[in-house]
Amino acid sequence: MSIRRSTLPAAAAGLLLLLAACGDPGSGGGTADPTSGGGAEGTVCEPIAGQQLVVLEDDEGLQNADNIIPAFNAAAAEADPEMVALLDTVSESMDTDKLIQLNKAVDIDRQTSSEAAAAYVESEGLAAADAAVGSGKSVVVGAANFSESATLGEIYAAVLRSAGYTAEVQTIGNRETYLPALQSGQITVTAEYAATLTEFLNTAANGADAEPVASADPDATVEELTTLGADAGLAFGTVSAAQDQNAFAVTEEFAAEYDLTTLSDLAANCGGGVVLAGPAECPERPFCQIGLEETYGVVVSEFASYDFGLIGDAVRNGEASVGLVLSSDGSLAA
Repeated sequence: MSIRRSTLPAAAAGLLLLLAACGDPGSGGGTADPTSGGGAEGTVCEPIAGQQLVVLEDDEGLQNADNIIPAFNAAAAEADPEMVALLDTVSESMDTDKLIQLNKAVDIDRQTSSEAAAAYVESEGLAAADAAVGSGKSVVVGAANFSESATLGEIYAAVLRSAGYTAEVQTIGNRETYLPALQSGQITVTAEYAATLTEFLNTAANGADAEPVASADPDATVEELTTLGADAGLAFGTVSAAQDQNAFAVTEEFAAEYDLTTLSDLAANCGGGVVLAGPAECPERPFCQIGLEETYGVVVSEFASYDFGLIGDAVRNGEASVGLVLSSDGSLAA
């Protein structure tokens, strides 16, 4: 299930992403093959304090492609292709850096989700060219009960209103609650996370032990999602480049000292070991310490357990070399 940062007023606060291979938005996880790492011999990369965190590129695809994608009630999408096209423009406008800035605006700068959404729609020029295409039509935009989902829902609603739709945003709990509402048509559309929803539908259809079908490839993941969604009464718009998934961050100073850009660099240049900060479950989870060790060959010389919301500060304060974060965390903004 999804870890949400304590600096963000996330509804999933206190729930752990790493308890399962799939779960709530932003869960990540992947199936990359092991590669050779730096081994036990080499430089011990001691933590270096600094205020700005940078995410190391997951160049071997440890985490799945949890790209944001609009998920529709299939009947509603078929009946109103103009609605789908409008929300596709949101996907086309957004990448992870912009998502980070949206989260910063709400979770750090304390704007409301509607305020941040309005500013984003204006800055990206997303208002509809035809203000009457949705005249007389009503849309209910669903949102999970954490701030990123609320902000994305407000962006969807603002774009639809600009086209003449009557659009409201309803916050409807977690995926187990809002997905049936989407399937039934109680809500029309919601912002979803491609890999996590793929595995949610996969296990629902094929059992808890179903072979995973999501991967680090967004296009391949969406292909699987579309197939599973068709049987579940769902349809999907364009997948965005914006991702909310597990990531590993270091300070800028640490990256510069050890010449790091990717997780492969971390393994190669810090072969003597690093101090890893993560939630208590991290050493036992394939998308946390086990993944770093088996996929990349990273040597974890010491593990430091923190509540998820404190991991970033542990790295900033020089208590850990590298820490598990979410790739869209607003605190990553430069």
